[in-house]
Amino acid sequence: MPPSPDPEKAQAGSCGIAVMAKASTPGSSKTRLVPPLTPDEAARCNTAFLRDVADSILAAAAQAPLAGYMAFGPPEARPFFEETLPREIGLIDAWYPSLGDCLLSTITRLFELGHTSAIVLNADSPTLPTSLLVETVGVLKQPGDRVVLGPADDGGYYLLGVKQAHRRLFQDIAWSTERVAQQTLDRAAELRLPVHLLSTWYDVDDIRALKMLLAELFEARSFAPDVRPNRPRHTHALMRSLLESSDLPHRLGGVALPRAAE
Repeated sequence: MPPSPDPEKAQAGSCGIAVMAKASTPGSSKTRLVPPLTPDEAARCNTAFLRDVADSILAAAAQAPLAGYMAFGPPEARPFFEETLPREIGLIDAWYPSLGDCLLSTITRLFELGHTSAIVLNADSPTLPTSLLVETVGVLKQPGDRVVLGPADDGGYYLLGVKQAHRRLFQDIAWSTERVAQQTLDRAAELRLPVHLLSTWYDVDDIRALKMLLAELFEARSFAPDVRPNRPRHTHALMRSLLESSDLPHRLGGVALPRAAE
């Protein structure tokens, strides 16, 4: 069952943010990372990403009126999320045929829980700067209806923030294509909604992005040099372990091992 309204979560003027999440199951989690990862390694990455995104939400909540949730599926996966995530992260059942239905249902539920604005966030960006979440909350606190969009470098988006559940934002979208962000901007224009664009970030969903993640974790690089990336402790620990205890460097084409100081 979805969470009951929590007076602390739904405090006056608070924003609800929900990560669109799937349980970690070898063979069905992060399949675009297989290969170079094994099915088990990909599932472990999914778990680490979820934990780090949850930590980032809680860090943002210390700076802005924000409450965090996981919009998860399938329904029988609830025990996994209860065991994996901090107790401060609420759970929302969001298991529908299309991504658009999942997003709209999740946003609607956040408003039902008493929040005055709602954010949906992907689960594939463990280094996403916490500052972008705080920025989003600040923009959504401004008067007047509006949209916040975090474009991904593959043409999709990693974040969408709204002040009302506009169904049109999720209609006629070619999900899982490079046209998603632009089509969403087109829908916002139809609705005459002002749009605040965040810095572009990336999803870790293929070998190119995985190498980018490793560069951020172990080579002090940033996807966007003018933005400080989040330091994802769970992902950092997992990737260090895999690089040092398996043949993953070979599978990645000769990636250097982490320095001892990392």
